[in-house]
Amino acid sequence: MKKKMAIILAALMLGSFAACNKQETQTSADITESVSIQDMKNTDDIVSSSDTSEDIVSNATTTKKSKTSSTESTKVTESSTEKSDVSETENSQIISDEKNVSENSFTHISQNKKSTESSVQITPDRTTENSTEEKTVNENAVTENSVPVARENNKSSESSTESSTVSAESSKTSVYTANTSGKLDTTDLFSNRDLTQTADTSNAVTITAQDNQTQTITQEGVYILTGSASNFTVKVEADKQAKIQLVLDGLNVTNSDFPVIYVVSADKCFITTTNTSNSLSVTGTFKADGDTNTDAVIYSKDDLVFNGTGSLDILSSAGNGISGKDDIKFTGGTYNIQTAKDSIEANDSIVIYDGTFNITSNKDGLHSENNDDDTVGYIYIQNGTFNIKALSDAIQATTVCQIDGGTFSLTAAEGIEATYIQINDGTFDIYATDDGINGAKKSNSFGTPTIEFNGGYIKVAVGQGDTDAIDCNGNIIVNGGTIDVTAQMSSFDYDGSAQYNGGTIIINGSQVDSIPQSMMGGGRGGMKGNFGRW
Repeated sequence: MKKKMAIILAALMLGSFAACNKQETQTSADITESVSIQDMKNTDDIVSSSDTSEDIVSNATTTKKSKTSSTESTKVTESSTEKSDVSETENSQIISDEKNVSENSFTHISQNKKSTESSVQITPDRTTENSTEEKTVNENAVTENSVPVARENNKSSESSTESSTVSAESSKTSVYTANTSGKLDTTDLFSNRDLTQTADTSNAVTITAQDNQTQTITQEGVYILTGSASNFTVKVEADKQAKIQLVLDGLNVTNSDFPVIYVVSADKCFITTTNTSNSLSVTGTFKADGDTNTDAVIYSKDDLVFNGTGSLDILSSAGNGISGKDDIKFTGGTYNIQTAKDSIEANDSIVIYDGTFNITSNKDGLHSENNDDDTVGYIYIQNGTFNIKALSDAIQATTVCQIDGGTFSLTAAEGIEATYIQINDGTFDIYATDDGINGAKKSNSFGTPTIEFNGGYIKVAVGQGDTDAIDCNGNIIVNGGTIDVTAQMSSFDYDGSAQYNGGTIIINGSQVDSIPQSMMGGGRGGMKGNFGRW
């Protein structure tokens, strides 16, 4: 009986133990499930960048409850980090321990992700051309010994920017040496792009001329103009910051009464000839564009730059050839111009680095004058070949005409006229029916008219009548060079003083040792030998 009772008691105790063990097992499973669910929530919290700092720290603390949950959280964090393009070094800083995730770590991930995304940009091909090349005028006080010189701001940055638009394989950039000792400081007159004789056409737009059509250009860029047409106009109406380059590649246009190229607005317009022949003509009387008197085959309200390796023929039967209401520059190319009025006319300046110019004009060949501002209107020539026949002046400037070199054959009523004329070098053959070289008071702001010779060979012949080879309403200064005069009436005429500091003066074939005053071809002023014809 006792043995039977013992067996029953043992069975009851065993059943109770099994029931208790089953309950503990269920509780453990519940805890594990609870932790897994919480861990999933923590993982979502880690990925989200919108959680508060307190939530992030709390979630990181909860993650410690389970090694399995911590491992999953770390994997999620690493995946998020990879999507943010964070380097391995940054990851070691962001995630210092699989079980510890700080507030600063997630902040760093968010910021780094934004930085990576913003660095991916699409840059337009012509971004470099958008650099501002603003032209300004030196506003120093105008004195007898100084003249305003057109300068362009940020020249060093402009030069590097503009030169970057030129293909290294196709560019032909001229080498320019500035003259800082002349009447004009020419340091900032030319940019690299001005001097580059071939255009970068890799992203150019081609425009083919068509009859009775106006093609309007509004965006900065390079445009190739080609073809033959009648009454075709390219109109540039772009932003004041825009640089437009028109590449003439075998363009032949004849218009009846309106410009072939009409620049209404731009920062600067380049007109570049390829190694081709180009011809632009206007055969009739120009018609106005509203209040604008468009009086030239090429008419511009803003800066113009002519360069290239080809030729450009311009015919204007009733007006000007080229008119610019600001500055006009030439750095290369060949120009054959026939006009009823001025062949090349600019308000502020005509600046020439190089080129060949064959000009026939019923008025002036080169003319620079601003009716509203007589402190500008200058002409600078560094080099080039000039064959000019004009009924009035071959070369006329309001303020300064400075010539540093070149070859000149000038036939006109007056060869060169300006308030201050400075000849530093060059070869001149001038025939005039009035005055060969005339220093006249054309600017009330500038001072005493002066003619200054520092170098070169200057041959001047004048016709019969009341003519002067060298005539100045002020002073004449000869520091160097050779002046060879053939005068029927007067070789030198001046109202102020004459300085002979060096050089050679020849009058009618004979050398003299002083500058004569208003005399007929010889007889006074230290003349030597036979004076030749009178």
